[in-house]
Amino acid sequence: MSNREARAALEWLIEMGADEALEETSRDRFRAPEARAEQASVPAASSQAQNSMTPAPPTARDGHRAQGMSAPGMSDAQPPVWHPGEQGPLQPAEAVLQNARDAAAAANDLESLHEAIRTFEGCELKRSASNTVIYRGSKSAKVMLIGEAPGRDEDIQGQPFVGAAGRMLDTMLESAGIAIEEVYITNILFWRPPGNRTPDTREIGLCLPFVERQIELIRPELLLMIGNVSVKTLLGTTQGITRLRGKWFAYQHEGLSAPIPAIASLHPAYLLRQPAQKRHAWRDMLAFRAVLRGETKPEIG
Repeated sequence: MSNREARAALEWLIEMGADEALEETSRDRFRAPEARAEQASVPAASSQAQNSMTPAPPTARDGHRAQGMSAPGMSDAQPPVWHPGEQGPLQPAEAVLQNARDAAAAANDLESLHEAIRTFEGCELKRSASNTVIYRGSKSAKVMLIGEAPGRDEDIQGQPFVGAAGRMLDTMLESAGIAIEEVYITNILFWRPPGNRTPDTREIGLCLPFVERQIELIRPELLLMIGNVSVKTLLGTTQGITRLRGKWFAYQHEGLSAPIPAIASLHPAYLLRQPAQKRHAWRDMLAFRAVLRGETKPEIG
């Protein structure tokens, strides 16, 4: 094995969790106890002449297997060994992401999708969250509003936008003449990040298949993207919300037959910290209402 191949094999072992060496040589714990006992009786000189990888006799480290409690049906055949350059197994992160994609794709309606989200265990945020926060509003809405992540109040009540930021959002919608029955409200993340920290890319990536599937099943006429995380995730951009707000985009992904007009706007939580920015968010809301009512057409850049 070349140095490059040895390094690749070592990196793969570390990725799979084998990050500690317990003994000088490897031990075949799949062999039956009697086979290991026979190997242990071989004279030392003869053992040295054999392959250096011959398993050592069982010790206390073998636990139950050393006491003759090996799994039934085990043979002396060596287990298959992965070699660099072959198509290895999925890495843990890739496997979990694939599970999320499969679970989202298997949902044929919103009810089964919501259940798939509630039972998904791949996102570590779920461990510290009190509730899974999926949506509020109407399942038959013509409009989808997609925010960032649940906060403290949302985590407690199990619904998005129900805290101070949510009350501001409701006030803005009501003032613009948009009823909650016209809107399906959700977030990019379904579980609250501890301390309301910014979610990382892995957490976003695990939730995104479910968000995209919601969009496919609802097929809204318009999307309202609220906040930095929502806009960057859905548009796949690195530009910030302050540069993108008030602009219309053609949102598209593989599961959609046609693009959906989408507008970006500031998050109500940001407006609570920066009241002077409310005028910009109000302009965005009025522009959104005008397109929703058919008064104007979205000017997609």
